[in-house]
Amino acid sequence: QVQLVESGGGLVQPGGSLRLSCVASGIILRICDQAWYRQAPGKQRVLVARIFSSGNSNYADFVKGRFTISRDGAKNTVHLQMNNLKPEDTADYYCNVLLGQLNYWGQGTQVTVSS
Repeated sequence: QVQLVESGGGLVQPGGSLRLSCVASGIILRICDQAWYRQAPGKQRVLVARIFSSGNSNYADFVKGRFTISRDGAKNTVHLQMNNLKPEDTADYYCNVLLGQLNYWGQGTQVTVSS
């Protein structure tokens, strides 16, 4: 059974940083693609960043230069380092793992950016 457990969310002031983590069990992350999505209240879930099994990554324009996605194969964990956070980054953040047609989601972690 595949499980994805996110952590690292919280309340941070504008300009601050947070590091989200997603620990996977039941699946080997290095052979999959992983992504972070976010969903703000009343809005659709959108892609924030993706890292492929190759190690290449891409980002949504609204986080380029501020967020970094990375994978730790030894710990079977994917991270999202978020710097220079803005109030509009406030959302629930979800970890996603894609292996072929298999698609897995974590339960989400809340990020609130407010002074």
